[in-house]
Amino acid sequence: MTHDHDLVLRPTAAQTEAALNPPAGRNGGDLVVETLSGLGATTVFGLPGQHALGMFDALRRSSLRYVGLRVENNAGFAADAYGRVTGEAAPLLLSTGPGALMSLAALQEAAAASAPVLAIGSQVPSAGLGGGRHGYLHELRDQQASFRDIVKSVHVVRTASQIPSAIAAAWESALTAPHGPVWVEIPQDVLLAGTTLPVVTAMDATPDDVVPRPELTAVAADLLSNAARPAIIAGGGVVRSDASGKLLALAEKLDAPVVTTFGGKGAFPWEHPLSLQSWLEDRHTTDFLESADVLLVVGSGLGELSSNYHTFAPRGRVIQIEADLGKLESNHPALGIHADARLALSALLETVSEREDPSAAVSVRDVRAAVRARIDSQELVLEQRILASVREALPDDSPNFWDMTILAYWAWSAFDARKPNTMHSAQGAGGLGYGFPAALGAAAADPSRPVLAVSGDGGAMYSIAELATARQYGLPVTWLIVDDGGYGILREYMTDAFGEATATELARPDFVALAESFGVPAVRTNPESLSEDLAKAFARPGPSVVVLPALLRMFAPTHL
Repeated sequence: MTHDHDLVLRPTAAQTEAALNPPAGRNGGDLVVETLSGLGATTVFGLPGQHALGMFDALRRSSLRYVGLRVENNAGFAADAYGRVTGEAAPLLLSTGPGALMSLAALQEAAAASAPVLAIGSQVPSAGLGGGRHGYLHELRDQQASFRDIVKSVHVVRTASQIPSAIAAAWESALTAPHGPVWVEIPQDVLLAGTTLPVVTAMDATPDDVVPRPELTAVAADLLSNAARPAIIAGGGVVRSDASGKLLALAEKLDAPVVTTFGGKGAFPWEHPLSLQSWLEDRHTTDFLESADVLLVVGSGLGELSSNYHTFAPRGRVIQIEADLGKLESNHPALGIHADARLALSALLETVSEREDPSAAVSVRDVRAAVRARIDSQELVLEQRILASVREALPDDSPNFWDMTILAYWAWSAFDARKPNTMHSAQGAGGLGYGFPAALGAAAADPSRPVLAVSGDGGAMYSIAELATARQYGLPVTWLIVDDGGYGILREYMTDAFGEATATELARPDFVALAESFGVPAVRTNPESLSEDLAKAFARPGPSVVVLPALLRMFAPTHL
């Protein structure tokens, strides 16, 4: 009897010939890029450095497209966005020591947001490993230790023959739910040494599904079917697993209201009669969710932002579906189901009973009206007008990336993402500088549609160098910079807490002139012409910058 795996292991005559006579002039770097190509990668991000030159030289002998950024952290943000919008593992090529360490903040964001980033970094020559103080350039006593607290897995290579299997294992880890960043480390001499190993061909690194246990979904389905007031919180796991359609079908079958977390933006239709939208930093929403007798939480750990700063105290039964085992019941007791969101929602759809509750849509309308009245009472017309102008100008299917800035904090709650997996922000780890380089990564994934980046003037200064990247590759990113003269949200926090702000005011460049010096078209706009100026920028090929001088305020919190 012949088994499938027997057929896979039996090479053809052509494969045998190619294996016996590999091309000359290859080294460990070639094994890296061949493995990436064999796994299905088409684009890599990064920044070269002395110990990594073997990898970068091999790129010119491969079909991989290289997108080079100017700062390693920004290259990490670009890879993060590429992974988010494509669902593929995004290779990130880095050098040793300072180059590697510069990526850590970006990898922390990828970990928090479950973005599949395959970071491959070099190391000092093998003779310098082991913790001794040999004095090699970029030497660290234990470089991989800097990554272990951040990435899903670490894969260390010591010989050329280990390269394909290590990268394949890392690829599988990055794409196993929950997605996330991984770290592969290869010494300089291994990358540079010539090799006669056969050319790496197609490799199988298909991740295993994280399947729900049927006895748990049976209990969950019974609870939901017999609930009097069910409700659903949909998190980023719904977006990552492409489960928005399953979520909609389940909510309608149960007549259950749905709120999306800030990481789950777009997972549920904004204007649907059952949509509580994303007003999680609002006591009206919190009270409603607390009153549910059965609360289904899908793809969220109910962390700080998703729980109205840990003031949320559910009174009913909680069912939590989460692919990240560490997040199960980490904040609230629940019927914890360790599973990919799509698979678990599919199982529930097949087993829940249909229920009708006309009062559900009425309750949703009441909550939304109460939220709207609270916001309207604060006279924040400018902020809402600006957000509406962005929404008016932005095509529905355009990816948009938001830095840590006041307009983004508004967008988390108030922006209609319209399409799943289009709105992204750095709210996972909360680091500055995410918006523009991330948008470049999304544009590299699909340059056929415009991409929006939104930053404040403080966050923009983290990424100014990437205007050169945008220009070099002609990436269609429109960068909206809201210039309020400093770190606006920190100014608010400090003024509220201490009566005045310290270290928040910034000297800034003329952003328009600066962008134009890179050859990037730029315009200074105002709230009245913002929508028109954005629309013009989106219609223009290549990158552009729109600068909006504006002092914005946040709506009042309800958790204090």
